Amino acid sequence: MVAFLPSRPGRLADVPSFERGTGGAESNVACALAAAGHTVKWVSRVGADGFGDHLVEAVGAYGVDTSGVRRDPGRPTGVYFRTADDRAAGTHEVAYYRAGSAASAMSVANVPFGEVWAGRVLHLSGITAALSADCLDLTRELTARRPGRPLVSFDVNHRAGLWHGATGPRVLLELARGADVVFVGEDEAEEAWGVRGALAIREALPEVGVLVVKRGAAGVTVFEAPTPPLPESLRRSPVDCGPSVAGRAVPRAPRCPGARGTARATHHGPQPNGTAVPAPRVDVVATVGAGDAFAAGFLHGTLRGLPVRERARHGHLFAAAALTVPADHAAPPPRAHADRLAALDDDAWGRLRLGPGWTGEEQEVRTS
Repeated sequence: MVAFLPSRPGRLADVPSFERGTGGAESNVACALAAAGHTVKWVSRVGADGFGDHLVEAVGAYGVDTSGVRRDPGRPTGVYFRTADDRAAGTHEVAYYRAGSAASAMSVANVPFGEVWAGRVLHLSGITAALSADCLDLTRELTARRPGRPLVSFDVNHRAGLWHGATGPRVLLELARGADVVFVGEDEAEEAWGVRGALAIREALPEVGVLVVKRGAAGVTVFEAPTPPLPESLRRSPVDCGPSVAGRAVPRAPRCPGARGTARATHHGPQPNGTAVPAPRVDVVATVGAGDAFAAGFLHGTLRGLPVRERARHGHLFAAAALTVPADHAAPPPRAHADRLAALDDDAWGRLRLGPGWTGEEQEVRTS
């Protein structure tokens, strides 16, 4: 969608002007991964209008392959307006104008599965599933466990206002159970499914190979199901397998950890307590887009074969980049800069404090 960002805090009724930007869960992830040096293809639909032109050009400027974006001459590009307040604040407002939009017309019939499945990783969002019955059918097909599919990443992104009736929570749980990597916040899991705490969420999603439970400023807890040891070639030289976001990335090469050529088995029975990875302290400018940035950072680490702690730390660092700018997404820190911070010992990591401008190569990162 095209996002209209307020010129100052206040109610939508009182904000005098807005600045045009881009928004959307999957496109945010695509932009962050491409900016981090990965090969990414974004598959979507936008209108054959000026806003559609803007979206394709803006997302493409990050280095994302937009050749998988179809133009719909009969439906408009979706737009939304939001206030500057934190989403958790009672005063936060979002006004969506995407009923009947081009994106809501995505379906099994018009999305090319050859493009979507040709990548190393396929990233999806629960928001897309909420747009229409056709979008839900498409998301169900893409999360179905079947031979030959790529590693499927799914961000629950529960937005109660997008769902009609009480079907949303049940559907999101069904979709999450079909994915290989799942991102979900403790707060949204409690709101949607009535489960409280990371362990309870893990019990609700025993099939998922990698479950990332987001705990706000406290960090994340990552659960990994037992898997066979990695091949020696991957242990010695992690492969950047080229992420994709709802689309194709790079030609098939050695498989990424967890990206198997057959449907993954379910993982029932006792689960470990997970790996807790605290977040650094951040001087927050705006919270919108931080969850998408975290997902991009975690996938960035996954594709590089990094250990779970480093994967989560890269997620935190990508999120911190988004948290310290007013827009919905931001360029991630340079790889060497992020790698240096992600490798800090626990004490030094715990003393990090990241503020606006921290992602610059020459910027000093504060500790306290």
